[in-house]
Amino acid sequence: MTPAHATEHGKRSSAQQRRTLLAAGTAGLLGLGLFGCTSASLVAKPERPYWSGRLALQIEEESAQSFSALFELEGSEDQGELILLSPLGNTLGKFKWSAFGATLQTGQQQQASHSLDALLTQVTGEAIPIKAIFDWLRGIETNAAGWVADLSALSQGRITAQRSDPKPKAILRIAFSH
Repeated sequence: MTPAHATEHGKRSSAQQRRTLLAAGTAGLLGLGLFGCTSASLVAKPERPYWSGRLALQIEEESAQSFSALFELEGSEDQGELILLSPLGNTLGKFKWSAFGATLQTGQQQQASHSLDALLTQVTGEAIPIKAIFDWLRGIETNAAGWVADLSALSQGRITAQRSDPKPKAILRIAFSH
């Protein structure tokens, strides 16, 4: 799958579009489509965890959908920043969150909410297991309602998580660049 491209089969309803956005949220890692042309890059701070690489989300339904993007993620479930990038390094979307709230910047548009969980639910229409995703990134096997993570390839820089409930099924793949 080529990073930062969305593939659609058939017409998409509003609910299907929200599910497509699940990628960004699903690891805090959401599928957003092309939203801007600016370049951005996180500068890792030694005191905060940092991950970068490629993510892909497949949603298995009648009109299967997939999304992939490059990502840079810094912080924790409590405070951090996630940037989704195209293959050329253009910013697709930027999430920032802290105890004071969360924002999503896409081009000239900004959405805000009181928490990352609430913002991701607002953007995707789905509850995203943020705490579990950060645990998975740290190599901690954590249960999340409807999700099962496979951390067996973490030492090779890969994580796979599958959602079986609620429907539709979804598969999130993360490959780290370092």
